[in-house]
Amino acid sequence: MLVTLVVLVGLLVFVPGVTTYRIQALVGLGNDRLHGVVDTPRGQGAYRFTRTQPGSEEPVSYNPCRSIEYVVNPTGAPDGYLSIVAQAATEVSRASGFEFEYVGPTTDRDFLDRGATSLSSSPVLIGWATSAEVPGLAGEVAGLGGSAAVQRTPDHLSYTTGMVALDQDVFAQLASSPDGLPEARAIVMHELGHVVGLAHVEDPTELMYGDNLGRTSFGPGDLEGLARLGAVDCL
Repeated sequence: MLVTLVVLVGLLVFVPGVTTYRIQALVGLGNDRLHGVVDTPRGQGAYRFTRTQPGSEEPVSYNPCRSIEYVVNPTGAPDGYLSIVAQAATEVSRASGFEFEYVGPTTDRDFLDRGATSLSSSPVLIGWATSAEVPGLAGEVAGLGGSAAVQRTPDHLSYTTGMVALDQDVFAQLASSPDGLPEARAIVMHELGHVVGLAHVEDPTELMYGDNLGRTSFGPGDLEGLARLGAVDCL
């Protein structure tokens, strides 16, 4: 049994809400959704958002009219790591309507302060580390994931970048196991669920349950939560 515990990295960058929809259109942030809103059954499972908009139940999310770019640091990665990440991103994309775009490898290892020093969007960082570098990976923690947000207007927040830090030793063990690939992919799916805005739930039948008890696909609540995150209006 592989036990995973994901601790959300709560990085928030607040900037004055001076951006208007007109200005956004002028700089290329249009309102053409990249994919249609995902239709999924409602009320059949548990989900929870990391954060909601001020005074609203609408989730803080990424802009569904722009791709979520990501980079991968290969240091400490298992064989086939790009395929594992791409498959996980595809599953999250299919469930949410977000489009993930791999923009290349990186030497960046800014897991702990991702987004804290920049007001502009930057790619989501995905990489492997040990607890010596990322203390949150100590013990049985298999990964950490989260996103940073900016205040687009006085009453609207939006995620702009994020990170996934994966336990190097856990993935090395899974790489040597005949059945390790589905579990490795599920861990990355779980982390990307955090990145786009899902929090842990207490239902063990959902992939976003805090302790992974062997589930390798999204549950009904996960799917509803992801669909709601991808259904927000374009910025």
